[in-house]
Order: sequence, then structure tokens, then C-alpha cells
Amino acid sequence: MPIDTSSYYPEVPKPDGDDSFSLNKRGGSLFGPSEDKPGPAPGNQPEPSAMPPVQKGNKDDPDSPLEKAATAISHLLSWVLVPLLMPVYGLILAFGLSVLDVAPMGMRVNFTLIVAGITVIVPMILVLLLKRIGVINDIGLNNRKERFVPYAITIVAYALTAWFMAAKHAPLWLSMFFAGGALAALINTAINFKWKISAHAAGIAGVVALLIRIAKDGYAEPEIYPWIIVSIALTGLMGSARVWLGRHTVWQVLAGYIVGFCSVFFLTML
Repeated sequence: MPIDTSSYYPEVPKPDGDDSFSLNKRGGSLFGPSEDKPGPAPGNQPEPSAMPPVQKGNKDDPDSPLEKAATAISHLLSWVLVPLLMPVYGLILAFGLSVLDVAPMGMRVNFTLIVAGITVIVPMILVLLLKRIGVINDIGLNNRKERFVPYAITIVAYALTAWFMAAKHAPLWLSMFFAGGALAALINTAINFKWKISAHAAGIAGVVALLIRIAKDGYAEPEIYPWIIVSIALTGLMGSARVWLGRHTVWQVLAGYIVGFCSVFFLTML
């Protein structure tokens, strides 16, 4: 569940460009390189005669209402399912769908606010400070090389949250949910040195892993099964949105799913 507020605003290709046939826009094909890889130099562009004709006025036109709607929905999903919020969503679901359902509302609110402060507010403030002092140039973290420090902040935030939960005698699986987020952020950080992996996918896959872990515990509320179905559906929609916006390839999204799910699931099973 690492921090990754990047890439909410994609480049929209022009009808006369050479990239109007890719869901990844300027990043290549569905399975090809991400936007981190620079495109060909101007001198290496194919001759106009060798380029495929541009189809105008059909449903695949970038300016068509259908694509505008898809892009708007993709932006909305990227904001609502931003990795920063996954720990908060996970805690709320744990309180409502597990044995923790007996906890009083006051305790739920206090714990949720503390977790939001550690995993959402503090990282956001620190990223803004990094932008102000020039460590990063874009608070959206669109540059893969600028993500190391924000990711490190996320790792520390999740580790502190896991420690806080353990200190408050929360169930071990709940503490390990946040530890799994820290582990996923650590793995993503290592991968990020060479390749851009989807932190959005890792974050939401971690929540799916948490719900499955709660269901396996045997003390889950009956309502958890519809929530598992909804969470899996949202996971697929969110991954499709990231590919549609051209922010990741399919491989990068799938890799994020694997990292996020495995990190949380196996730690929470301890």
C-alpha cells in the first residue's frame, strides 16, 4: 500500500499524432514499456507514408464522448482508490466485518483518526515539504526516480502503525495488515529503481487479502462475502483504469496485485 498519487492526469494524444492507437497513450502497447521510457527522437520518427492512417470520427476517437466518460471514471477511481487511503479503508472494514465489530463506536473513530493521521496526513505533509525544498518536482510523483524518499516515508508510516496496533493489543492479523503494507512498499521501492510497478494495484490487492484473511478466521460477519466480491470487482476496475490512463502497462498492474496481495495475506496468516 505504498504512496503513489502519481499519474492522475494523462497526456491526451492528438488525432494527428502517432500514438492514437494505444490505450497506454504515449507509453506503448498494453503490455509494452511504461511512460518512463523516452520515446524515439524526432529524427527517428517513421515517414508519414509508413504510419497507419488516423481514423477520425469513430468511437475510438480520443475526443469522443465514450472515451471522455471512460477517462473521467478512470480519474475518479484513481482518486477514490489512492494507495494512501487503503490502510484507512482496511481498518474500517476490519471493524465492521470481523470479531472487532463488538468494539464501541468511540474506539473505532479514535483508532481510525490515528491511523489516518499516521498513514495519510503525515505523508501528504512531508511530500508537500519535499516539493517546496526541491527534492521532488511534482507532488504527483510522475517521475519514477523521485519516488524513493516518499516511498521511504510510507514504509516508516506503515511500520509505526503496525507497532501502534500491537502496542494497543489489537489482533495480530490486524497489526500484520499494516506490516504487510510496509513490506509491499519496501518491495515496490526496490523494484522502482529499475521498473515502474503499480502501487495502486498493490494497495487495493492488500485490502482484498485482508478481507479473505478475515473470512478464513471463522469469526467474520456474514456480510463479508459481498464485500469480498465488491473489492475484487473494484480491483479489476482500478487496474483497468490505470492502464486506460496510460500510467501502467498490464504487466505493471499485475505485478502490483501480486506484491500487495502476497505481502498482506502471508503476514496476516502468521
